[in-house]
Amino acid sequence: MGRTLAALVLAISVVAAIDGTRNAEIAAALHTRIDKEKVGGLVVATIEPDGSSSMAAYGNPGPGAKPLDADSVFEIGSITKVFTAILLADMVDRGEVKLDDPVAKHLRAGVKVPERNGKVITLIDLSTQSSGLPRLPDNMKPANPMNPYADYTVEQMFEFLGRYQLTRDIGAEFEYSNLGVGLLGHVLALRAGKSYEALVKERILDPLDMDHTAITLTPWMTKHLAKGHNTNGEVMQNWDVGALAAAGGIRSTMNDMLKFARANLQTRGKLQQIMQRTHTERAPASNGASIGMNWIIVQRNGQQVIWHNGGTGGYRTWLGFDQKKGLAAVVLTNSTHGADDLGFDLLK
Repeated sequence: MGRTLAALVLAISVVAAIDGTRNAEIAAALHTRIDKEKVGGLVVATIEPDGSSSMAAYGNPGPGAKPLDADSVFEIGSITKVFTAILLADMVDRGEVKLDDPVAKHLRAGVKVPERNGKVITLIDLSTQSSGLPRLPDNMKPANPMNPYADYTVEQMFEFLGRYQLTRDIGAEFEYSNLGVGLLGHVLALRAGKSYEALVKERILDPLDMDHTAITLTPWMTKHLAKGHNTNGEVMQNWDVGALAAAGGIRSTMNDMLKFARANLQTRGKLQQIMQRTHTERAPASNGASIGMNWIIVQRNGQQVIWHNGGTGGYRTWLGFDQKKGLAAVVLTNSTHGADDLGFDLLK
């Protein structure tokens, strides 16, 4: 490990001598993280105010996997939620739904959605994590705990919604809910008349040329998949998120995530303008942060950082940007060690 890391740092330092200090900063961040936590592997990248980008990769891709690079495929987990938010904003722009539409309006007759004190859950409540729904439903009983979402069905989700009693008023408090965003994606897919995956591809992935981003692994993505690891370095099973895919089912590469990050920094183009609408602060979140449409917004070191992270059984990921300064950073790891602090550090 030491010789490989030294070679990586040396290679990036040579680039830094030509292109400035940023690649050296990335190398230093990798060095610190690997020495501290002994993670399986990392691919990290930044976008600079002049539009240039820097990328570095290091670590163990897993048995039989290709060496980590910008084409390595990772589960991005809950970063999927911001794709769902963009779909919501896009469908509002097209007049297909309204933010204050009751969720029940777009479900089949007979499906009950919890209400409280005369107020109903709306689409924007799901996107601001203020619906009052819990993080997960209580009827998830996976046959395989290593792939916990795989066999959870839409009918089970409806069964839970039909009997759940909200414990707080709708809109009163931030409570992070995979169930809520999974339900939002399901509603949007029903309204569009196609699967959530097909809707994401049509409205976001294809326009941004994100050719190797999907929920269902293509043959190319399978060939480039980085194997996920737990904190003990053991290879973990990939997750199939199923009915709640809109909350955490997408897989992607650094090349594609840089396209997505860059689009979030831009204001030209119809899709980019729609993406901007998801960044607006809409409600308080936890720990002094705010939430837009699924994006978390914080003030750190004089910066406003708009971000989201993700985690599945063998992966941790982070995407964030400083709109004012034109900075963005992406961290993709095939380990369950956290990635948030490294992401924030890269934006300093």
